[in-house]
Amino acid sequence: MNCAMNPQIKDIDTQFVQGLLRKRDDTGHKGSFGHALMVCGSYGMAGAAMLTAEACLRSGVGKLTLHTPSCNREILQTSVPEAILHIDENERFVEKATHNNEYAAIGIGPGIGTEPGTGEALLDYLRCAHQPIVVDADGLNLLARNVEWQREIPADAILTPHPGEALRLVGSAQPEDVSAYATSHKIYVVLKGYQTHICTPTGEIMRLAFRNSGLSTAGSGDVLTGLVTGLLAQGYAPINAALLGVWLHGTAGAYAREAMDAHTMLARDIIRFLPQAFKKLESKN
Repeated sequence: MNCAMNPQIKDIDTQFVQGLLRKRDDTGHKGSFGHALMVCGSYGMAGAAMLTAEACLRSGVGKLTLHTPSCNREILQTSVPEAILHIDENERFVEKATHNNEYAAIGIGPGIGTEPGTGEALLDYLRCAHQPIVVDADGLNLLARNVEWQREIPADAILTPHPGEALRLVGSAQPEDVSAYATSHKIYVVLKGYQTHICTPTGEIMRLAFRNSGLSTAGSGDVLTGLVTGLLAQGYAPINAALLGVWLHGTAGAYAREAMDAHTMLARDIIRFLPQAFKKLESKN
């Protein structure tokens, strides 16, 4: 897509994103940096919960609670010891929302599956949560299956579909159509791809390009969801959390590709190189 043909699209560069990262207060404590809730995982999908949890923690958030079914208790307690676990009563999938004003932001979707009970929990979060919310993966698939639920998406929520999810949810993966959807629902939509488009409630489209096939790997989107949720929990505005999250994700992926190869990259390698991505931003501030 040519910017000259559509002046609403704004290409975002590193210099622009550098101005968004706030200096971290060295006198702060974990309560200073927010408490995120991630609703993630189901039977056989603990890996998605692990990836989104570690990425969220690496965003700089002070605390993280994982709401997940009991089948994932041992693996998550062992693999992500820094996270607090809130165990759903169901053994295999999430079926009941948990509401706590202590949470500063909520992310929901990675690995949750599409069981009817999980859908009801998602709807409860959409209707009742007062915190900023990110919806990804199976959360988007549940919304696509239940069109009437889309009216319940709260204003300024962030949805993070890949093209296939956008096609199911919006009926199109074209940025202009996704932008119209974002405007009509008064939300932000991060349309993922080698050119990621962030569509705002006001109709603006911001584009960040990371041509790196190494990012096209299972779990990559879970990492982005964790990052964006963690940034929201730290008090970043939705547009800034989305821009920073996409840039950090893409830049960490670039470092990973340089260190290994696009063929061999795993989603966990994106997390591994997040420190370098943060340092790149901090070095210019």
